[in-house]
Amino acid sequence: MTGPFLDIDRIIGDRQTKIVICCGSGGVGKTTTSAALAVRAAEAGRAVVVLTIDPAKRLAQSLGLGELDNSPRPVRQLDTAAGGRLDAMMLDMKRTFDDVVISQSRPDKAAAILQNPFYEALSSSFSGTQEYMAMEKLGQLHAQGRWDLIVVDTPPARSALDFLDAPEHLSSLLDGRFLRLLLAPARGPLRLMSVGFNLVSSAMDKVLGGQVISDVKTFVTAFEALFGGFRTRAEQTLQLLSSSHTAFLVVATPQRDALREAAYFVDRLVEERMPFAGVVLNRVHSSSLDVSADRARALAEDLDPNESGLEIEALRRHAKLMRIIDVERRLIARFASNRPTIAETRIQALPTDVTDLESLRRVGASMAQPD
Repeated sequence: MTGPFLDIDRIIGDRQTKIVICCGSGGVGKTTTSAALAVRAAEAGRAVVVLTIDPAKRLAQSLGLGELDNSPRPVRQLDTAAGGRLDAMMLDMKRTFDDVVISQSRPDKAAAILQNPFYEALSSSFSGTQEYMAMEKLGQLHAQGRWDLIVVDTPPARSALDFLDAPEHLSSLLDGRFLRLLLAPARGPLRLMSVGFNLVSSAMDKVLGGQVISDVKTFVTAFEALFGGFRTRAEQTLQLLSSSHTAFLVVATPQRDALREAAYFVDRLVEERMPFAGVVLNRVHSSSLDVSADRARALAEDLDPNESGLEIEALRRHAKLMRIIDVERRLIARFASNRPTIAETRIQALPTDVTDLESLRRVGASMAQPD
């Protein structure tokens, strides 16, 4: 351990901790880490729901579920001696957006929005929508009050914490000057611009097509009444995430690019004064054999390949492992030297994929133990 130990069991055991956010770049194991945390917390007595983002099918199976969808499903194979329970779900971006529209609109207005081609594009593939809907779903889960701990696996972000920026991005889109001009180009002070705007609109019709502009106008008109609710809920969720009831964990692997991204996440969380708890280093290699790579290679060279083939192969594998360990140690030490007060914990690399509940327990146990 190069820095203070990140005590995972203290975090999930603290009943004042209501939300744990696992963030980081893609491919570092955020989803598995989130699931392992949720299992450990539930078996420690918490009522937990884990919200995952596009998990591998084997992860759903490891929780004893055939599949995950936008509704929480109970994980029934837990050790419930401590009185805990666990539900798991996968974010369905479009379904979440649809549910908000349906719940916050009159049936006729909801139907007009859901059938609008511009809404279809916005709810399915627009940049930032997935991150915003993760925030929306988190707010919904917290408002239900069915769980005393929510574990969130955030979407992989190309830049640090798009998850936190998403509400502002969506607000900028829906409240943008362009959409407002489309909605009412000749109202109020804008009426003096109507002639000029009509010329611009005519040009856009030729470039984008009249139907596209018409679809956007129809969408904005129907969606305008919902916009205030979106903004209010986003602000409430951000306040919750900024409170002492939330703990942010940055997940990384001991690789150069992943640690660079982790540093960016850590610095942003600290800068934004978010409740940052520490770093989880995933897939860290180790060996119980105290033999260096050079020594292992030298021993292998001294053996007769005709008599000690298996031993030579084992020594070569060990030498390869030690080279990996040496590189990881240097990278972790460099990361920690720039942030000596940041708490960290490590998950040892497993020899196989996480495919069942027991392997999730092993990940959780590894995370909870200091080196």
